[in-house]
Formats: sequence, C-alpha cells, structure tokens
Amino acid sequence: MNVVTLGCSKNVVDSEHVMAQLAAAGYDVVFDSNDADADVVVVNTCGFIGDAKEESIDTILEFVRAKQEGAVGRLFVIGCLSERYAEALREEIPEVDEYFGARDFRGIVERLTGGYREELETSRRLTTPSHYAYLKISEGCNWRCAYCAIPIIRGPHVSVPMEKIIEEARGLAAEGVKELIVVGQDTTFYGVDLYGRRRLGELLRRLARIEGIEWIRLHYTYPTGFPDEVIEVLRDEPKMCRYIDIPLQHIADSQLRAMRRSISKAETVELIARLRREVPDIAIRTTLLVGFPGETEADFAELEEFVRETRFDRLGVFPYSPEEGTPSEDMEDDVPDEEKRRRADRIMEVQRNISLEANVAKIGRRMRVIVDRREGDFFVARSQYDSPEVDQEILIPAAGGELSPGDFCDVRITSCEEYDLYGELAG
Repeated sequence: MNVVTLGCSKNVVDSEHVMAQLAAAGYDVVFDSNDADADVVVVNTCGFIGDAKEESIDTILEFVRAKQEGAVGRLFVIGCLSERYAEALREEIPEVDEYFGARDFRGIVERLTGGYREELETSRRLTTPSHYAYLKISEGCNWRCAYCAIPIIRGPHVSVPMEKIIEEARGLAAEGVKELIVVGQDTTFYGVDLYGRRRLGELLRRLARIEGIEWIRLHYTYPTGFPDEVIEVLRDEPKMCRYIDIPLQHIADSQLRAMRRSISKAETVELIARLRREVPDIAIRTTLLVGFPGETEADFAELEEFVRETRFDRLGVFPYSPEEGTPSEDMEDDVPDEEKRRRADRIMEVQRNISLEANVAKIGRRMRVIVDRREGDFFVARSQYDSPEVDQEILIPAAGGELSPGDFCDVRITSCEEYDLYGELAG
C-alpha cells in the first residue's frame, strides 16, 4: 500500500495516524512512493489554495492512469480537497474507488480494515526523519479570516485532550524522536473548547518533562490574544526552541480590518516587541499576504517599511487569490495578478537582504545543531532557530567528522549565503 501525502505538516500527521492503523491490520505500507505499482493507493490531498488543489488533482489523475493500466488495484482519496469537493470529484473522476473528507479519517481505516482500533488512536507510522516529528494538538479554526477556507474545510477549533497528546508524545520519544514540532491551525487557542481557557503554556511544560525529547518547536500561533504564559515558557524552558511561527498577513490597519484579523498594527508591533524583550534571542517567522482586495500602494508601502524595520528572521509571502466560499470571494479582486507578483517579489527582495546581513553577523559564532541528513560532501543540520523544510540549513563538511541523523553537535559558523550557513565542527 502506498500513502501519498500532499500539503501541510498537519496532513503529514493525519497520514501517519492512518498508516499506523493500516500497518496494524497487516498492510505493508510505504509513503510517497513514486512507484505507481501498488495494490492500494491512498492520496491525502490539500485543498487550501489554487496551486495545492492543482497538485492534488494532478496526483489523483496520475494514479487513475496507473489504475487504468493495471499497475494500481484500488485508489482512494482523502483529505482537504475531497472534504470540500467530494461530489464534484465523484462526478469528474469516477475512477477513484471512494472519497473521504478531512474529518473522516476513521472512514478510510474502516473501509480498508473493517474496523478502527481505538487503542491505536495515538500511534503513528513516522514519515519524517526518525529524530523529529510533528505533533498536532488541535483541529480546525474559529477565527474565520476573510481569505481563509480552513474553517470551511476543517471546521471549528477542536483541541485534542491533553492526556492524549502527552501519550502520543511519549510514544514518539520511545521511538527515538528528539524534536517535537507542535502544530495546529492556531496553537495558541489550545484548550479553550475543552477547559474553558487557553492551556498551551501548560501543555508545553508537560511536553518538556518527557524523557528523550530535547527540542520543542512552536508553529502556527495566532497573534490576537497571545498568551503571556507561552512567552514565559519560551523564555524559561530550556527545551523550548527560541523560535516562533506567527503568521501576521499584513500590518496596515485598513488591510487587517478587511482581512478580519481581529488585531491592529499597534497591537502587532507591541506583541513583537514583547516577544523580543522577554526572549531576546528568539527567531520570529511570519507569513504575509499581498494583493488582498483594496490593498493600495500606500498599504503596501507601509507593509514594506514594516518588514524593513522589524527584520524578521524568517519570512514567506503569498499573492492573494480568492477562495470559494470565503468572505473575500465577494470582494472586488482589484489588484492585478502581475502587481500582486511584483509586490510579493519586492517583499522577498527586502527579506533576502535582511537574511544575508543576519547570516553574515553569525560568522564566527558557535551554535548547537541537530543533523538531519547527509548530502554528498556535507552533513545538513539545523539550529534551534530553523524548522525543517521551510527554514535555512547549516552545511558541515563531511570530512570533518562522522555524524548521523539525529546527532546534536556544536559547530562554528565559517561562511554564509542568503538563506544557508556553513560551519565546521567545534572542538
């Protein structure tokens, strides 16, 4: 059986839970195999933005062709795309044996195994390198930003009970995981639905007590009402990476209101200042959205100046595209696509210069890193300030010593590029 996962880290976790159930039922499970020769193929799709939808459909059609040629026995589609467009997909691509949505992973397990095993609910079949794993603590979102389809696809915010999260994390640690990457659509909202208040700080402290876990990294934090306790944990807990992913989307008040972000420019600036004041060495990653309906040249200039002044450690930017069913779909998409791309490119040009200057300043610095893999003549590693797959890496000459994935070591930075560092093992 081949399980193919598209989209975000939250989809990765979903696939890993499904794979554990299927493996326990006797299936020989592989993941993301390019080999189309499989008795059963399960494609876990993404339906968030246009490019992701296109990739998901192309992947489905690729396996449909393999099925028609006899290389694939049965084909199933799960995840966000089929949650949102199941009826249309059944009509347009009837060759798929069955579609299951993002809220029905139990359904695919029952279809293939005859029953869902509750005792395996926290079990995973890891598809990441064995030394790190994503830990999903919640599902869905309550914020309903004007451009976002996640509440439509995944529903309202639902926290995973804390004891289940701790049990899952302990299981991962027992398998050799050393770094937990905590994810959710909004991790800071964790606990409100179950416990009547935000309890992310408490959860992080409990995760830090698990033997074998050495790094805990926090992703996808919503800025509105950011919990003070989380800042305290980032400051005080040695296992917490001094790193935070906090998608801000924009800074102009007119755009924040139009996007329904429930936060102002002044509040955003104060939050960043507070994070840097309380956790002086913190690396802040953000995501921005340009070309949203009504974004004027003045709005964009304000955003560009904000990026220059704030000097984010990591930054991604996306041109706006309307999503079916979202409030912004009814707004006039009045920024031309070419101008959206120009604005995105301009922000990334500013960020490239910021990143290069920051990396030059790191030359000569000693850093603790975790090794992810070997590529040719280099070991590829990361510091606590970098998340896998999305952030920069540190390249260490393989001739300098023998290292293995998951090893921690100290390196001295010797040179850099805009988005990568080079280092040597420090004695």
